Amino acid sequence: MGGCGPSWAATFSLHDLWLMILCLFFHSLYSYSMRFSQYIVFIVLIALRVSGVNPDPVIPQDAIDNAGNIRVEENFRVRLWAAEPLTQDPVSIYIDEKGRIFSAETERQTNGVEDNRGHGYWLQDDLASQTVEDRSAMLVKWKDRFDGGLDYFRRGDEWIRLIQDTDGDGMADSSTYFARNFNDPLDGTGAGVLFWNGDVYYTNIPHLWRLRDIDDDGIAEERSSMFSGFGVRVALRGHDMHGLVVGPDGKLYWSIGDRGYHVQTKNGKLLHDPGSGAVFRCNFDGSDLEVFYSSLRNPQELAFDKYGNLFTGDNNSDAGDAARLVYCLEGGESGWNMAYQYLEGDYSRGPWNNEKLWHKQFPGQPAWILPPIDHIGNGPSGFTYYPGTGLPAAYSGHFFLCDFRGGRRPVPNPYFLTSKIPAPDSKPSIPATLSIMSW
Repeated sequence: MGGCGPSWAATFSLHDLWLMILCLFFHSLYSYSMRFSQYIVFIVLIALRVSGVNPDPVIPQDAIDNAGNIRVEENFRVRLWAAEPLTQDPVSIYIDEKGRIFSAETERQTNGVEDNRGHGYWLQDDLASQTVEDRSAMLVKWKDRFDGGLDYFRRGDEWIRLIQDTDGDGMADSSTYFARNFNDPLDGTGAGVLFWNGDVYYTNIPHLWRLRDIDDDGIAEERSSMFSGFGVRVALRGHDMHGLVVGPDGKLYWSIGDRGYHVQTKNGKLLHDPGSGAVFRCNFDGSDLEVFYSSLRNPQELAFDKYGNLFTGDNNSDAGDAARLVYCLEGGESGWNMAYQYLEGDYSRGPWNNEKLWHKQFPGQPAWILPPIDHIGNGPSGFTYYPGTGLPAAYSGHFFLCDFRGGRRPVPNPYFLTSKIPAPDSKPSIPATLSIMSW
């Protein structure tokens, strides 16, 4: 989920409806190039107490049918808010204070954004890359293997759409391309978007972008790169930059998968780790960029609880290890390195498995890592904390996690996590997961 801002809850608490919009998370969909149907659905899950009458807009039948396959708890219902042609292949969304949705969308999965699993011939070059320039040289070296050479990587595009319900009937009816043409050969998937104080922030390897619509026509006239140097390796598709969120300290936070980084800060400091994922933060003017947490594999969204503690879900490496719920303590490390992905046989994933770095806390574990709080799900993607405005009181203090399992398989136990952190100066823990829906 592309983060719903501080004003979001108030905007969508509409009188007796107690309306709250939660985004149906599509980060994981792009990671596996999955389309639901001819009309890939951009669904907003509207969870509310059953009261009032919903509008009945004319929308594509395929989209309606797909929305009908989503099952929710009693007293909740699902309503389609937008579908093609208003949106296509969404990866992340953000809802601003006007109720407009900024949607980061992609058409370059396996069509310009590649994956080492399909290009084993360049693996050694990729593992040797230390900078984005190294990755560029690698693409030039192997360009003749692609139809059109380097132009192959430019055929698709990444973009941001601005989607609106202009007549207030509860159904989107307007969509503009807020920003387009993020399709340089080095560009990754645009996987994070956030609106803040008139600016739109957008994560697309190798850049963190800042955009602004000067004349309020739904199109960004200004575009600048705040930082460049993210994504020094190809690694695995989907291990991109995500998770833009505003922290309780007023700073901008975001995550990156294990494609690594080689980034110069505004004051000349070099942040360099070519082989692991991380959480970053900086001021909104770009000052004080720093690594907040490191050695993650593939974190997606970030979520703060009411005490200011930061959490994320990190995906497994498909070698018997489990997906993890991670408490991101400032300065902490999880222990993953991208090179472990290619260790097989008796030493599969290297120390990650052999030293049990992914295990929950146990006696004798390596002291330099911060173990996960829990093992949960198979493909943690969308992740958010519910602050207690809009839904029944039973949902207060909960995290919501979207678990993508790589296909249209039934999900027997969707996860709603209860934060049981007693106080900000106590040791954080989420000791249990709570299943509250039957699928």
